[in-house]
Amino acid sequence: MQKDMGATEATTKVAKPLATPEALEEQRLIRRMQMMMNMVMQVVAQDPTVTIDDASQMIADARTAALTMFPGKELAYDLIWKPRFQRLMLERFRIM
Repeated sequence: MQKDMGATEATTKVAKPLATPEALEEQRLIRRMQMMMNMVMQVVAQDPTVTIDDASQMIADARTAALTMFPGKELAYDLIWKPRFQRLMLERFRIM
């Protein structure tokens, strides 16, 4: 049985708004930061020649770069990336 669809029940396609240039730039910066953080994590985790001092400096430099890209987002960094780097350092260098 088909139900007769009135004008109020007809489905219409709603076009999605195009992303603004600002939104596209923010997405690009987010992706760039994610790639940078992942590269730092991979180097620290996999390069046997990286010392604890080298790793600490790379992480500090990555934080500086992230906060340069996203000024005022220290809390976001501390909630998202800092625990990941801390866990990595604990696992890699067995520090407590």
